[in-house]
Amino acid sequence: MLTKEKLIETIKELPDSFSVEDLFERIIFLQKVEIGLEQSKSGQVFTTSEARERLKKWLLK
Repeated sequence: MLTKEKLIETIKELPDSFSVEDLFERIIFLQKVEIGLEQSKSGQVFTTSEARERLKKWLLK
């Protein structure tokens, strides 16, 4: 879950002038990272071979 502190820190890292789209992209990225970290902590992960099997139709050889 995102916290106010993380969001404030992200805003501080942006340049003095930025678009709303830039801000939304950054927030969405942070949220996805947080979700991934939570999934990793709860064991919702795949090994490389499991991921390759699941993504086989998209992987180029």
